[in-house]
Amino acid sequence: MTALYVVLGALALLGLSVVVSYNRFVRQRNLVQESWRQVDVELTRRHDLVPNLVETVKGYAAHERTVLAQVVEARAAALAAQGPVALGEAETNLVGALRGLFAVVEGYPELKAAGPFQQLQAQLAETEDRIAAARRFYNGNVRALNTRVEAFPSSLVAGAFGFGKADYFEAEDASRVPVEVSFPR
Repeated sequence: MTALYVVLGALALLGLSVVVSYNRFVRQRNLVQESWRQVDVELTRRHDLVPNLVETVKGYAAHERTVLAQVVEARAAALAAQGPVALGEAETNLVGALRGLFAVVEGYPELKAAGPFQQLQAQLAETEDRIAAARRFYNGNVRALNTRVEAFPSSLVAGAFGFGKADYFEAEDASRVPVEVSFPR
């Protein structure tokens, strides 16, 4: 009879540990999804600033159509991208196009001094900082989830209930790479 109680107790303990592990996976998955929504909010903010920036530059540098078109195309691609991997690639292209736009702006001192342009540039710089912070938070949550999915014994629960690894959001940080400006002499 005692052996039966020991076996039932062990099964109850095992069942409880599976339930606790399952609930941790649910919390971590929800945290990853919530942190992704924050990244999306900040990217949307950047996407909303880009048309205003393009219009402001267009007034001063109307003959720079190629650079302006690249920014507009990169923004459209970023808006259409789905998922962290595709969006990371699209955002890297957008950052590169914006870098090219700011390189063009260096040739227009009156544009650099214009109040509306300075405000947009400051808002974009603030948004870049917020994107970087949201990306770090999201990737930290992805790392925690992925570690649990791969670690034993939680990997058994992950496999049994269909929890999988999440994708990291890897986009080039606009503040990490300086803009290179060169003018013909």
